[in-house]
Amino acid sequence: MTADMKIREIIDRKKAYLDLLLLADEQEYMIDRYLERGTMYVLEDDGAKAECVVTDEGGGILELKNIAVVPDCQGRGYGKALVNFLVRTYRAQYTVLQVGTGDSPSTIPFYEACGFRRHHLVKNFFTDHYDHPIYECGAQLVDMVYLQREL
Repeated sequence: MTADMKIREIIDRKKAYLDLLLLADEQEYMIDRYLERGTMYVLEDDGAKAECVVTDEGGGILELKNIAVVPDCQGRGYGKALVNFLVRTYRAQYTVLQVGTGDSPSTIPFYEACGFRRHHLVKNFFTDHYDHPIYECGAQLVDMVYLQREL
């Protein structure tokens, strides 16, 4: 990350970032279910390096629906910078930041390092909602793991 890093909201043409969105959610019709009702941010540091989309789920819950970092930029703090930005931006409006993800050793540790804790599970989410099996780190994703952190 550099001093020139900035995070900006994307109001129009959110699909211009489809390549990034698909890194976190590989089925476009699933992205379509939340993209327009969500608030999208892009982190720029000499070009777009990461993005996220959040939605109001009611009851004081803000849900992180999509977060992705350009593959060759992962591990540089961009994802964590986006999560920290969301916490700062929304702590006065919401009480909980929530995220649902596959039970994968490539994602769960990232969220736990950002202060999230496991909250609940939605059985068979990936097998029920995607038209093909999804694999991460060699294992098929079946259940959706929800993690939460207080804002």
